[in-house]
Amino acid sequence: MSTEGIPDERAAILLVDDMEDNLIALEAVLGSLNERLVRARSGEEAMKALLRQQFALVLLDVRMPGMDGFETAANIKRLDQTKDVPIIFLTGADDDSGYAFRGYATGAADYLTKPFDPWVLRAKVSVFLDLHRKSRQLERLLAFLEDQLTGDAPPDIPALRTRVREIRQLVNRGRGV
Repeated sequence: MSTEGIPDERAAILLVDDMEDNLIALEAVLGSLNERLVRARSGEEAMKALLRQQFALVLLDVRMPGMDGFETAANIKRLDQTKDVPIIFLTGADDDSGYAFRGYATGAADYLTKPFDPWVLRAKVSVFLDLHRKSRQLERLLAFLEDQLTGDAPPDIPALRTRVREIRQLVNRGRGV
């Protein structure tokens, strides 16, 4: 919550890497998006963070001591409250070529090699943030519609029409119409 009692609408992005330099680089590239960036230095820390708050996206290093990226991703996808959080795997360019296949098989939405192009990373993250925002808007609209249709009072037909138009616009924007 902000100081005025208004909820913080910025999305949270979880950055998971055991190397401080990599976390600093991610923050430098993504800082201009003005979203909440949360660090985790291990798979275990990432899981704790994911259980404490909601994230729009996880950027996950593949090679880490202890719980590696693949195991962390499997745990994320196993839990009901985190299974839908998209994961972008990050790995060194010299890593095994089978890592990409294994990453997608574990549930990754995307896969980038380090060193990554900052513009490409920012563009990919922006797409997932946009999808996250649209999903949240749809959830709020559906909650409003449910409330209107299941409440004791008769439904507010003009408000329902407005909300249906909002949903239609959201869907059309998602299709690029």
